[in-house]
Amino acid sequence: MIPSYRKAYNEAFSDAKYRQFIAYLDAAHKSPVKFRVSETPVFLPDDFVQKLLQAGEEIIDTLVQPDFAQKMDGAIPPNLRVPNEDKHTTFLAFDYAICEDENGALTPKLIELQGFPSLYYYQVLLANAYRKFQKIPDNTTYLFSNLSEENYLQQLNDILLNGYAAENVILLEIEPHKQNTAIDFYVTEHYAGIRAVCISEIIREGKKLYYMRKGKKIRIRRIYNRVIFDELLRRDDLPRQFNLTEPVDIEWAGHPNWFFKISKYTMPHLHSSFVPESKYLSQFETFPENLSEYVLKPLFSFSGQGVVYNVTPEDIAAVPLSEYSNYMLQKKIAYKPVVEAPDGLIKVEVRVLYWWKEGALRPEPVVNLARLSRGEMIGVRYNKDKTWVGGSIGFLNKSA
Repeated sequence: MIPSYRKAYNEAFSDAKYRQFIAYLDAAHKSPVKFRVSETPVFLPDDFVQKLLQAGEEIIDTLVQPDFAQKMDGAIPPNLRVPNEDKHTTFLAFDYAICEDENGALTPKLIELQGFPSLYYYQVLLANAYRKFQKIPDNTTYLFSNLSEENYLQQLNDILLNGYAAENVILLEIEPHKQNTAIDFYVTEHYAGIRAVCISEIIREGKKLYYMRKGKKIRIRRIYNRVIFDELLRRDDLPRQFNLTEPVDIEWAGHPNWFFKISKYTMPHLHSSFVPESKYLSQFETFPENLSEYVLKPLFSFSGQGVVYNVTPEDIAAVPLSEYSNYMLQKKIAYKPVVEAPDGLIKVEVRVLYWWKEGALRPEPVVNLARLSRGEMIGVRYNKDKTWVGGSIGFLNKSA
């Protein structure tokens, strides 16, 4: 997307360098990367970066309204409400498709948002791996808000630890070593000392939580939550003393309620030129005749599960009336293929990750990730056996 950077990158690229790059990522920590990593990063031009940041601020204007949390309360299923909710989310992610506006300029369009952590630590490893094996200009960064890598990691560690010893803070997941994002857990432990612990390993004694570490029972003071309720509800086979919803004496780094409150559920409440038309099924008196121009999304699924891209009246009819408030129709977005691969142009989504420190008036953009696709949608199943697709990162000029 920055022509001079792209030309130099592609000319210097080789499959041999890419294999070395992947081998480096796989060997960096305890486990190989379990998802496809793209051959290329994305070079984000200054004007597009400014639009990304402007879009974020317009969305955040809704999130900081005094009544926002109360308005979103209906997003939380009663049986999944977690006690001790904090004033705002700690982590925030906005997913944007790269599109073209009416004047032919590149512009971001919001696909989804989530009040939930993402690959905050893995992106550091990834960015440095690209620099090590590929041609990345020295005057670029993958961070926002004028952060240096050292400062980014220090502040992120401080947010997660909140003054506690690392052994008293855990990253909570469901069988973390089997997760596709396990590499992020290992990089988190490398930089912050926080270990990934399966929810089945939590010991609950009254309101206190513990886990075993090197043969000792260790008190848990703070949880960096990565558990998705969607998955937890499907795991009746997993023995556990703790289900997140019990009143316990711990702090949350990313309270689980915000997973619901800032989600697809939020989309119909947003008003910005960067946000496509989005409405709950329950908001329609009659459904549009041009359903093929919409995407049907369940509000509380994860990783694209249950999304219908080419919607038909039969798809709407298959949703029970009682579930209409749990589904959304979102106007389709036309991706503009923008990344030049050796054999054609590639579609891109950019996720901007924020942190929202306790006491801060607004969240702050800090890092990004990108996903490249040749398929109709972004995702593994749409890109099988393809190259120059998968997980990546955006580099921007340091002055942007």
